[in-house]
Amino acid sequence: MFPWINFLSYAVVTAVTPGPNNIMSMSNAGRLGFRKSFPFNLGIWAGFSAVMVICTCFCNMLSEIIPRIKLPMLVIGALYMLWLAFRTLKSSSVIEETHSESSFLSGAFLQFVNPKIYIYCIVSMEAYILPYCQGEWPLLLFFALLLALIGFVFTLCWSLFGSVFRLLFSRYAKITNLVMAGLLVFCAVSLFR
Repeated sequence: MFPWINFLSYAVVTAVTPGPNNIMSMSNAGRLGFRKSFPFNLGIWAGFSAVMVICTCFCNMLSEIIPRIKLPMLVIGALYMLWLAFRTLKSSSVIEETHSESSFLSGAFLQFVNPKIYIYCIVSMEAYILPYCQGEWPLLLFFALLLALIGFVFTLCWSLFGSVFRLLFSRYAKITNLVMAGLLVFCAVSLFR
């Protein structure tokens, strides 16, 4: 049976935590407003979807060719999640902004240099999806696009609530960071069940 709770926990926690997409979306919406920053967010979704499909193809082919790679990938993924949990727990309440162009293409191109989404896809595929769907391309495509959609939804949330999230993370940073770090540790441990 597919581990929906573990998979969705990992996907949501990873998508909601600050990263290049979320910070840039929040910054752009704060500067330009939600409507004018929306093309940037659509670009994120398009680029995110492309990267997820490419990573899914790569992970599936690699897992078929070298099945022994699963355990090292799980260990790397778990270590990454624990590192992310530690960084989340230790992070300050100050969210750094970057001011950049807010176009569809800049949002799309950002995805190809965003290491967070590569790791997001590789861990999702190796830990949760490929053990159940290896070689089943329609399902793999569905999961790749689902991962992109989850990321896009939370990017829109950061954009929509730009200054509200800033206040939330600043005012309740310790509690928020503790909850996010705990969820990441849970996800890391659940990889080995």
